[in-house]
Amino acid sequence: QLEQDSVVEEISAGPGVIHFKVNRKLLIFLLNIHTCDCLTESFNVFSCFSSPNIAKKFHAGHLRSTIIGNFIANLKQSLGHDVIRMNYLGDWGMQFGLLGAGFSQFGCQEKLKQNPLQHLFEVYVQVNKEAEHNEDMKQAARDFFRQLEQHEGEAVSLWQQFREITVVEYQRVYKRLGVHFDVYSGESFHQDRAQEEVQQLQNQGLLKTSKGTGVVDLSPAGDMSSVCTVLRSDGTTLYITRDLAAAIDRKEKYHFNEMIYVTDKSQANHFSQLFQILLSAGHSWADSCQHVPFGLVRGMKTRSGEVVFLEDVLDEARSRMLHNMSRSTTTKELENPEDTAEKVGISALIVQDFKGPLQSDYSFDWERMLQAQGDTGVFLQYTHARLCRNEEAQAAIFDPSLLLEQTSVSILQHLLRYDEVLFQSVQDLQPKHLVNFLLKLSHLIASAHRELPVKGSHQDVAQARLRLFSAACSVLANGMRILGITPVDKM
Repeated sequence: QLEQDSVVEEISAGPGVIHFKVNRKLLIFLLNIHTCDCLTESFNVFSCFSSPNIAKKFHAGHLRSTIIGNFIANLKQSLGHDVIRMNYLGDWGMQFGLLGAGFSQFGCQEKLKQNPLQHLFEVYVQVNKEAEHNEDMKQAARDFFRQLEQHEGEAVSLWQQFREITVVEYQRVYKRLGVHFDVYSGESFHQDRAQEEVQQLQNQGLLKTSKGTGVVDLSPAGDMSSVCTVLRSDGTTLYITRDLAAAIDRKEKYHFNEMIYVTDKSQANHFSQLFQILLSAGHSWADSCQHVPFGLVRGMKTRSGEVVFLEDVLDEARSRMLHNMSRSTTTKELENPEDTAEKVGISALIVQDFKGPLQSDYSFDWERMLQAQGDTGVFLQYTHARLCRNEEAQAAIFDPSLLLEQTSVSILQHLLRYDEVLFQSVQDLQPKHLVNFLLKLSHLIASAHRELPVKGSHQDVAQARLRLFSAACSVLANGMRILGITPVDKM
């Protein structure tokens, strides 16, 4: 009863099977469509990621939040959504009480100008050590934070200085990673609103008192067996109180359809409590808020030992990549080898991070990460650079029926899965689907370079193969950009 049409050229039956032969010209026609039509509705997406603590150097642990959040924002944008990227800085709380009190004792304005984050880091380490056995220092920290919450001039002025120099330093690192934010915010923006929300919880009968602190009862039976503290005994707010105020403020300001938080999995309970409190307070839109958790990275070290700061990792990735490139016989003459090594090194970091499920911990491995062969970011970049060498003029019209070989058909079929892979990625916000798709494409291209020569082939065959390589290059580059990788044309 089945009939041939423009899609299916031949239909035949064997014992227990039916064979369909798809019109290859249709495959080529579809190949020209690189946009994804799998979503018809345009969403306003609010993505909150990276979120380091100010007055501290950018720790290597923040790399995961930054690149995962950037991937999610890129993915949503590629599917036609309006995305607002926010960096919600940890710029408030008792840690600044410690830092403020410590700076008056151990700080130096001259050192702050020379190497701001290094000096603040040293002060923070010193004051923490001091506070372990010195009750006066702990009290001084509590006093400084209370002065901050009450907007006292000297405390606020010092805090503002810490915040401004930190943001400038961070922006330099983000630029290296190719990451940008539409909004820089922070906990400090919401300390007043946080007090208002506590009052609102009280008006709704949701605020209870337990051991002198203000809590919200989250137990299903209402028996206070599970509570969340939202107010300290001295009346100051906590991280979750400010997160509560921040979420409500963002909904009012940006009218998002969905808000995504990207943090490590240790904060899963925090976000579960946050969403529960919002729902209890009558904010039904809390159902459209999502926490994307991720695991830890083990064994991230440089040659000099334990890594503390992200810039150490980026510098090491660049220098190791530069060393590998200088030893390779296939390396091209480059105008700026350091820039290429930086981009390829960062792509290696990203692919190693994205290959498995985000919630899994993984072991960092420099040697494996930077291999030119195998499933690495270096291999993706090498494949893209090699595809960019096909510079011969391409005819506007070519004959797709000349792509007869199984290698050609395999590449065509794989490229046509691109939309499906993006759709799969947006369902669970996992980059592994796209990474694995691009790695498989690169392996297929490696075979095609051997089996589908352009030079020495008949002109019509050469044009058809060039068009196939061009389509592969386009999809590979688009996919890499969504992952947060800048494709290089030469390496």
